[in-house]
Amino acid sequence: MIADVDHRRDTHRRATVQAHVAAALRASAPAAVPAGREAAVLAALHHLALAGRAPELAAAYEEGDAAAAAEAALDVLERMAADVAELARRRPLPDETGHPAVLYPLIAEAAHRSGAGAVGLVDVGRPAGLNLTVDRAAVAYDDGRTLGDPASPVQVAAAIVGGWAVPDRPMPPVAARIVVDRAPLDVTDPDVAGWLRACLPPGDHDRAARLAAEIALAAADPPERMVGNPVDLLAAAVALVPDGALPVVVTTWALSRFTRERRRLLLQRLAAASAEREIAWVTVEGVGVAPEVPTFGDRPASGHSILGLVRAAGGRVRGEGLGRCWLRGRMLAWLASG
Repeated sequence: MIADVDHRRDTHRRATVQAHVAAALRASAPAAVPAGREAAVLAALHHLALAGRAPELAAAYEEGDAAAAAEAALDVLERMAADVAELARRRPLPDETGHPAVLYPLIAEAAHRSGAGAVGLVDVGRPAGLNLTVDRAAVAYDDGRTLGDPASPVQVAAAIVGGWAVPDRPMPPVAARIVVDRAPLDVTDPDVAGWLRACLPPGDHDRAARLAAEIALAAADPPERMVGNPVDLLAAAVALVPDGALPVVVTTWALSRFTRERRRLLLQRLAAASAEREIAWVTVEGVGVAPEVPTFGDRPASGHSILGLVRAAGGRVRGEGLGRCWLRGRMLAWLASG
């Protein structure tokens, strides 16, 4: 409980610093922050600070000094406007770390219900594909249960609230790792890793360390990257999973960027691809975002997400809600018995 309070306090402090910097940019340098690009500009400034090119800004970030950070950011913009503009052309990716605390039990459950001895993972809408390291992470729940590889450099903790204990069955071997996105990232590229780091809030050393560990895991066994619209490429991605392995499509807080029509089309493509083989879709999305996944009667924008499993076979789909989670998977309630 104390650790969680400290985490919330640190998160609030970092958010305050970023809010002050953003407000200063809007007030004093609006031309440097095009509409819809504020997050990219903030990441560009952080990138320069991390690279040692903006030491005053780096120091202000480290100290959590909002006023000093805002002043230093304006100075960087004045001195290095072209560098900031070039960096800010990139896509901001503030939530690219994987989510093994919720994904590991979901994937293991999908494999168990299908009797699968191996799985092939297809990560949709997460360009770095770090969800694909789920089987090589270590997860510790506060009820004493653990999942994954205890020796993993990626150590994740989560709290259990209500419901049943998370099943402790192991995930079967992963036979394929595939990321599908309009612009998937090569995590073996140091420049890509640096940008992902810059997209995290300044001063969040725990998330930075975890991101670095996940990137190292992914780089050791890079996924297959498919470039294009994830909905249109879904069938081709599933076809890359070897025979004998259950294709498991994964989405984590990605579908909100899809239109409602594209979400329904994703489900239709999933059903069509299941005409020849069974497919599972594990999803962690906001209430009502993933089609076919029941919501336990919860209302949209309730402040939590639904853990869902959709099984597709013979051209038909059936969805089930397996739990709820909060804080991007740091707290969850497993609601599926058995």
